[in-house]
Amino acid sequence: MSATRHQLLLHAKALLKAEQGTLFKQGALGVALCYPSPYHVGMSSLGFQTIYRKINALPFAFAERAFLPDDEALMRRLRMPLFSLETQRPVSEFSVLAFSVAYELELSGVLSMLALSGLACLSTERPPHAPLVVAGGPLSFSNAAPLEPFVDVVVQGEAEALIEVLLRACEAYATKAALLGALAKQPGFFVPGISEAQKRFNICKAEDAQLPAYSQVLTPHTELSSMFLVETGRGCSRSCHYCVMRRTTNAGLRLVPKQLILERIPPWAQRVGFVGAAVTDHPKLIELLEESTLAGREVGVSSLRADRLSLRLVQALRAGGAQLLTVAMDGASQRLRNLLERRHTEEHVFQAAQWAKACGMRHLKLYVMLGLPTEEEADMEELAGFVAKLSKQLPVVLGISPFVAKRHTPMDGAPFAGIATLEARLHFLRTRLRGKTQLRAASPRWAFVEYMLAQCGPEAGLSALEAWQKGGKFAHWSAAFANHALKPFLACRTREPSAAACWPQVEGP
Repeated sequence: MSATRHQLLLHAKALLKAEQGTLFKQGALGVALCYPSPYHVGMSSLGFQTIYRKINALPFAFAERAFLPDDEALMRRLRMPLFSLETQRPVSEFSVLAFSVAYELELSGVLSMLALSGLACLSTERPPHAPLVVAGGPLSFSNAAPLEPFVDVVVQGEAEALIEVLLRACEAYATKAALLGALAKQPGFFVPGISEAQKRFNICKAEDAQLPAYSQVLTPHTELSSMFLVETGRGCSRSCHYCVMRRTTNAGLRLVPKQLILERIPPWAQRVGFVGAAVTDHPKLIELLEESTLAGREVGVSSLRADRLSLRLVQALRAGGAQLLTVAMDGASQRLRNLLERRHTEEHVFQAAQWAKACGMRHLKLYVMLGLPTEEEADMEELAGFVAKLSKQLPVVLGISPFVAKRHTPMDGAPFAGIATLEARLHFLRTRLRGKTQLRAASPRWAFVEYMLAQCGPEAGLSALEAWQKGGKFAHWSAAFANHALKPFLACRTREPSAAACWPQVEGP
């Protein structure tokens, strides 16, 4: 074995040694649970960890994890197959490869992992005896169609309700053809080439008794180092027009009782994160925070909404070790926020900054989307003026994300603002806010790629394959979209006529 191969295996073993809660099991049916981003990203995914635990709880099955390597090129040069973390077995030896895909740009990671496993990327090019390739995850709530050329089955929706059904079917049917035929008839599964098109977005809902999701493995090697995560609720009660988790998705917000949340936290957890699409809408959140800090734990919260904050809540966060307060404004102006049904105001955010300062926090992190329909210079002026005012209260970190319309939301079909437009707006904000704030922006170019994948069908997957084969640079993606004549959905299928009436036409790159 070469020194470099040995080092890669030692690195995997070092990651395992640093973990708490790792599951080691064997069984008749092996599942390689694949995350198409590196380890430090994948191990921050609560859904990924939940499915890992659920598979290993089945008497006839076991799951081991695999991640996109930090250095794909090195793996290819060494001709080293992708291997599982727990036993370093080649992923191709498992019966099932199950991908958890969070968002569109992870499609390249799926292709890389299939190739590193020695499997053909296109499902039509794999032999019948090849492992079953499955994909699910958050992407299935909006548009998983670009995955279809590469997978045998798409698991749609909340996988807690589907994973046992899938694996028992794998046990029951002797051939892949029979298995796929049976799954095509099951709610929650889409089988490319067999299922009828209207079965797409047949989103499955887990029973409330299966909630909450919570961490299985803790590791210092993640974005949220050694933090135990637990869900406070599934879904959302809000109606933000851009969001795939809005109140109409899977019965809206399903709250988890406070006592059940606390029971899921193990005694040894020193850091606890309460997560969900609408954590601040939980009526017992402050009590959860205060009881956790009284037990000597650090705490964190996702998805803070400025209109639901209070001094007591901010004090509880600070007592739990929080150094910064994170809130989302979404639209650059109040007019745009009203259009989105995101009805908090500048006054809510300003008050949050005052509370954060009074409690001794160091920064306010503010998230904003640029490129929304009807956005204009006046909206940028309003944002710049407000952030400059806010920065006098507390240092501000401004996070900018280009708006990308998602399928199956009221803003499905809204056009992309255009790379040149977004870059000009970012330049304006950087110039106006220089010395007043830290500005961190996602790339407009890669937002355009995300938009095309989000708004197109299976043909977008073929474009992704071409771009990935050529090297995966932005120019390769642009050329692939043109070669496949991709046309995003622009029907403006919205229930908000005031927004549809003034949407501009889509711009290309």
